[in-house]
Amino acid sequence: SPQGRSKKKSRKHQRFMERRALLEQKGLLSPRGCPGGQSPEAHTTLAKASGTTGHKVPVPKRTVSTSLSPNASPDSIARHHSVLLSQGSASSKKVRTSSLVLRPGKYVAIDCEMVGTGPQGRLSELARCSVVNYEGDVIYDKYVQPELPVVDYRTRWSGITKQHMKNAIPFKAAQAEILKILKDKIVVGHAIHNDFQALKYFHPKDRTRDTSQIPALKKRAGLPIRANVSLKNLARHLLHKKIQVGCKGHSSVEDAQTAMELYRLVEVQWEKKLAHSLPPRPPSPVTDPSADSSHYLDDQYWPTDLMASGL
Repeated sequence: SPQGRSKKKSRKHQRFMERRALLEQKGLLSPRGCPGGQSPEAHTTLAKASGTTGHKVPVPKRTVSTSLSPNASPDSIARHHSVLLSQGSASSKKVRTSSLVLRPGKYVAIDCEMVGTGPQGRLSELARCSVVNYEGDVIYDKYVQPELPVVDYRTRWSGITKQHMKNAIPFKAAQAEILKILKDKIVVGHAIHNDFQALKYFHPKDRTRDTSQIPALKKRAGLPIRANVSLKNLARHLLHKKIQVGCKGHSSVEDAQTAMELYRLVEVQWEKKLAHSLPPRPPSPVTDPSADSSHYLDDQYWPTDLMASGL
């Protein structure tokens, strides 16, 4: 009879709806309208009508992972920090966690000591280079034989003596070793352009952190924002330690470690600011050709004033 057929159809439809609700709960079928049609509230009503109210369909929440890929670009790291900072009181801990994923291989600090070569020793050439990791552990520290004869060891400032040059390695060999370490890294240093110049190298700007150019550090130390502040003064004001003292000259290891300590003081604040100032890096292949250190040895990458100086 028509009434019997109607009841049969109703039971069949109910079973169909129950199966659909079950598939939706297992994630094998998208809820109608979620997105694009039926609202989550309507889906709940459907579940009630099907007699499956004992199983709630979880609504996915948008979350930001506290870990980043080791290949993440510096600007994406900065934006990641910025997002975490906006997520409430627990953000500080999340930022530290995200950074720890990258620090072992992503962050290094560098400092170089130079001696005088050329006419009257006015030309600066690399004589020692030290590189430390995020924790301040030394990962490279070698004396380097300049390409030209040393005229002035500048021992009072460089700490370099003639004795150090006896076991020094040739500049080209040191350069290859150091650039291999710096490739694809975020490099920290103080007045770091001097170190890159001594290495005859140009590091990508968005992967460079120069502690002499951070207003936040100067402000924190109570010093004028536009003043040229030495690493020694920043260390005294902010780290309460004395460096570059005595007549034996500077220690490039100590200077590199100090630069990294200063960076860590304002890391989150600085990266957040960079996230808004640096343009996004375009998608790149696994090996980013722009970070290939050998490319920067070509003349086309050198500023004209440095080429004129004979470096």
